[in-house]
Amino acid sequence: MGSLLDVVPVMPVVVVEDVAHAVPLARALVAGGLPAIELTLRTPIALDAIRAIAAEVPDILVGAGTVLTPAHAEAARDAGATFLVSPGATPTLLAAMAGTGLPFLPGTATVSEVMAVLEAGHTEMKFFPAEAAGGAPWLKSIASPVPDARFCPTGGITAVSAASYLALPNVGCVGGSWLTPADVVRRGDWAEIERLAREAAGLRAGSAAA
Repeated sequence: MGSLLDVVPVMPVVVVEDVAHAVPLARALVAGGLPAIELTLRTPIALDAIRAIAAEVPDILVGAGTVLTPAHAEAARDAGATFLVSPGATPTLLAAMAGTGLPFLPGTATVSEVMAVLEAGHTEMKFFPAEAAGGAPWLKSIASPVPDARFCPTGGITAVSAASYLALPNVGCVGGSWLTPADVVRRGDWAEIERLAREAAGLRAGSAAA
């Protein structure tokens, strides 16, 4: 696998409450042109959902999000996750995620945190919470002084604001929870998930004009 930031323009950030939803949801994302999913470890069945997707949807890259501890990183790897995403980064967590052998995106929200991740040898990272921490203007302002860092901004981004992020030279993709609204997932409207995914998949082509 190449860079995580270049797989899809929008990384679906998903909270699954019912493991039965995991596989059809993943298939809908793939059908819509987004063969990647960040499944957050925020529910008791998250690891089971990762296992199900890894086993039954080979066309998608399934990652674990909200990785907070070394134990989370190891459990996600053992469940079949192919990448990891954390909301923040400590030296201990960085080492643990690197120790899994999986690609990962450590979370950053300040220039000092970005520099610390770069010092640890990682150039690709998450910017979170993106909108609350300064949004696209913040990322634009650090592109020149910190040119080696590339980001997946996540948090508060919408279908409307995504293009302003994707137009930046230091942004490879954005994280989006708008692709899988809780009510849509709850009622199993996979056609709507596919439609939202298809719209998001087309964002990169239009981002340069934003």
